[in-house]
Amino acid sequence: MSSISEDANDFSRGSVARNILSLALPMTLAQLINVLYSVVDRIYIGHIPHVSAEALTGVGLSLPVITAITAFANLFGMGGAPLCSIARGGNEEERAEFVMGNSFSMLLVSGGILMVFCLAFRRPLLYLFGASSVTYPYADQYITIYLCGTLFVMTSLGMNNFINAQGFGRTGMLTVLLGAVLNIILDPLLIFVLGMGVQGAAVATVLSQGASALWVFQFLTGKKAIIRLKRRTMRLKKGLVKEITFLGTSGFVMSVTNGLVQIVGNAVLSRNGGDLYVGIMTVINSVREIITMPVTGLTSGAQPVISYNYGAGCFRRVKASIRFMTAACIGFTFLIWGVIFLEPRFFLQLFTQEQELIEKGIHAMKLYFCGLFMMALQFAGQSTYVALNRPKQAVFFSLFRKVIIVVPLTVLLPLVGNLGTDGVFLAEPVSNVAGGMACFVTMLATVWPTLKETGSRAEGKG
Repeated sequence: MSSISEDANDFSRGSVARNILSLALPMTLAQLINVLYSVVDRIYIGHIPHVSAEALTGVGLSLPVITAITAFANLFGMGGAPLCSIARGGNEEERAEFVMGNSFSMLLVSGGILMVFCLAFRRPLLYLFGASSVTYPYADQYITIYLCGTLFVMTSLGMNNFINAQGFGRTGMLTVLLGAVLNIILDPLLIFVLGMGVQGAAVATVLSQGASALWVFQFLTGKKAIIRLKRRTMRLKKGLVKEITFLGTSGFVMSVTNGLVQIVGNAVLSRNGGDLYVGIMTVINSVREIITMPVTGLTSGAQPVISYNYGAGCFRRVKASIRFMTAACIGFTFLIWGVIFLEPRFFLQLFTQEQELIEKGIHAMKLYFCGLFMMALQFAGQSTYVALNRPKQAVFFSLFRKVIIVVPLTVLLPLVGNLGTDGVFLAEPVSNVAGGMACFVTMLATVWPTLKETGSRAEGKG
């Protein structure tokens, strides 16, 4: 490892805020760009002549499957990256290499199994998610092709965490930028010019993810990486796989429970409002992806800094990182909440020109995003638990917000006072307040007192 690279990526030196922003800004842009993979598909699909609403709803029914793939990418990518950062902060380079190599192997294995399973059972799964005879063909066309690129998604999404964990935020951003730009170019060409419709959107996504995966692999095996991906480190070690999986379970549970909420929400909306309200939820989920990605980028940028300083014993810098991350998340989500409340029509018109969907979607969006800024507390608390290798707490609060609060409310609120579809959209703000407060307050009570300086090498690097 060269001393230049080591100094440039030593997060125990310099301004904490600058260290976080040096990663967070490109990672935030990368997260926003990453959303374009699926969101741009939906924007174009929502403008296909004569079948836009049905096609958009069909693609929306595929989201739980896509979420499941993301969940497994998070399981081994987000599970391994903080461990890699902690090992690097403690000068354990060989352990960091084995963490990355084992994570890569598990991404490939789980991706292959997931692809085969979902292809084999896609029909019953899509009907379980709320498909009808009208929307199933569009969902089937999209997800069948998308699943063929599962290994590309696993590699580009999962292993990009290790590029960011080493301090190469710009390179991590370029990973996503490469695929997103290619997707934007290919979408209109395949959907409209070649007349492939929904299938064209899926092909564009697979090709784009393939290009990103190749970029990630070449960087992590190349000379610029501090910790390199090597064949010998890909041999699975039982103890290490268990540790990676345990820590990654938080990100996995967050993604899986998001998929569960989508499934339950679509089913209840289909029963109470029909395909139109499933389409509205598809748009809302798309908007939610856009506005939460900057928060995800910020917390993802803070995690390597927190983990590195924790491994180095620089606990004052750990606290400073948590404070900065939390304040920035709250500020951004409060601002974007105001924008959505004042101009929901703008976001809806990005995805569709169907007037009935737009008019009914305005009311739904205002309900769903009410109190959005409270969600920042959940993100900040959970990211702190993951960065400090506290998987039990991270997993619990993932389950608490989604499974214990959102899912039951999604089912029960529509039955209260004839709320109907409004009850489904109200479940989210209630969970943001209750879940966010519980996660963050518990983090302050349990984690904060343990972060006391012990005279380590942190003293001279503030």
